[in-house]
Amino acid sequence: MTILKSSVRSGSNEFRANQTAFANQLAPVDAARALAIAGGGERAIALHRSRGKLSARERISHLLDPGTSFLELGQLAGHCVYGGPVPSAGIVTGVGIVEGRACVVVANDATVKGGTYYPLTVKKHARAQQVARENGLPCIYLVDSGGAFLPLQEDMFPDEHHFGRIFRNIAEMSALGLPQIAAVMGQCTGGGAYIPAMSDETVIVNKTGTVYLGSPQLVQAATGEIVDDQRLGGADVHTRLSGTADHFARDDYHAIALVREIVARTGATPLPVPPSVPVPPLHDPGDIPGILSANPRQPIPTREILARLLDGSRLAEYRERYGATIICGTAAINGWPVGVLMNDGVLFSESAQKAANFIEICAQRNIPLLFLHNVSGFMVGEAYESGGIARHGAKMVAAVSCARVPKFSVVVGGSYGAGNYAMCGRAFGPRLMAMWPNARTSVMGGEQAATVLSMVRQGQANKDGSSVDPEELEKFKQSIRDTYERTGNPVYAAARLWVDAVIEPTETRDWLTLGLALAAASPREETRFGVFRM
Repeated sequence: MTILKSSVRSGSNEFRANQTAFANQLAPVDAARALAIAGGGERAIALHRSRGKLSARERISHLLDPGTSFLELGQLAGHCVYGGPVPSAGIVTGVGIVEGRACVVVANDATVKGGTYYPLTVKKHARAQQVARENGLPCIYLVDSGGAFLPLQEDMFPDEHHFGRIFRNIAEMSALGLPQIAAVMGQCTGGGAYIPAMSDETVIVNKTGTVYLGSPQLVQAATGEIVDDQRLGGADVHTRLSGTADHFARDDYHAIALVREIVARTGATPLPVPPSVPVPPLHDPGDIPGILSANPRQPIPTREILARLLDGSRLAEYRERYGATIICGTAAINGWPVGVLMNDGVLFSESAQKAANFIEICAQRNIPLLFLHNVSGFMVGEAYESGGIARHGAKMVAAVSCARVPKFSVVVGGSYGAGNYAMCGRAFGPRLMAMWPNARTSVMGGEQAATVLSMVRQGQANKDGSSVDPEELEKFKQSIRDTYERTGNPVYAAARLWVDAVIEPTETRDWLTLGLALAAASPREETRFGVFRM
């Protein structure tokens, strides 16, 4: 076991310049967070409260055990995606503690477009259910939604991972013994009516909660019958006549109390305690913004970062002298054991083989894996291709794919191309995935993309017997750089749910701790590896 040392001079000019650059990168993240938390804005919230209803975040606050934290998932979803504002994609999701039991909470925000579902709302809802299933958690649905956002219905209705997947998930998780609990605290119309109808137990709030397949307007258009929303599908109807709901609530507060009672009856299973005593790092995580270079072309000092994330700054490194462009080793985060993989340069064949072997070991010993991305990809060139870089890289990708231990990913620098795949990008099933505000991700770096595409453009011009003006070519290259910078930044990624959150370096240990605790309480899966091309 090695104790990682630090040579950082926290008072240096370079350190302060790095801090300033990081603060500039954090500013748009903070701005996006503020918009997400504000929901539909003051006017919409005031109207919502005039109807006797709590906001989505207030409902969650009252639902959770006092003094406990809420691990929010997808807070920035929908940010600047649909033209107009759709804060948090109109739905608040995350993991919190209710009556001593970790639960996934899904709360519609009716102040955002009436709580209607956009394509990203569906994706976010289903992602929350995936977290529940992977970690063996109950789901609590705080329903207040006008159903699908009809102008975009073709992007969320008929396909495999569209709206219907939410209802299938409810049925399958109930069959697995994971409680599905709904509280109807506002509208619940159309296909959305199946959320409370398919849940194990359902609460509905008097005068504000409604459940119906067709709205009063649709009923009148289809049948000529005139009926108001409460007579059609209010709390009295569904608790006294239809049996669609089980519990009649006077107001939001009463509904939340009833939900807490239901969770308590499912049997509290507190999160396990870590197997070793949590120890803070020897070096301050608050130094990390000053360590990350203001120049993105400068390498991140890998061991300086690890010294500020790992318990006691201790790492039992695996093959320290071999494949040195990736660091592998076992460590702990707040007492939870973890196998760490962090890039320290481009991936070579030796790096990929080393990482694949390390992943095998962790899978065999049931040690969760933490991938800290800072990778431009795999090395390219004639010598490397003839040396089998694709074959060796494929071993690492296969190992990541098949390992059934819990996996977690944090993009701390760049995460580009096949390097993203090898480091357990979104497609490879990390239990949780986040980016730091300075991080970037795309199929390749913006400069590389600009160079490649300009060479293609020049080549095409040469074939046509023409030439490209150097000034025009530079404008073209700059447009590519700008596009890659815009689409590769953390807010853009989080808005599309490519990652679950954008977190600050100082939040990383706590963010991972809850994920590791949840994973420790989840059922163990056996790892079976496929064929490795040796």
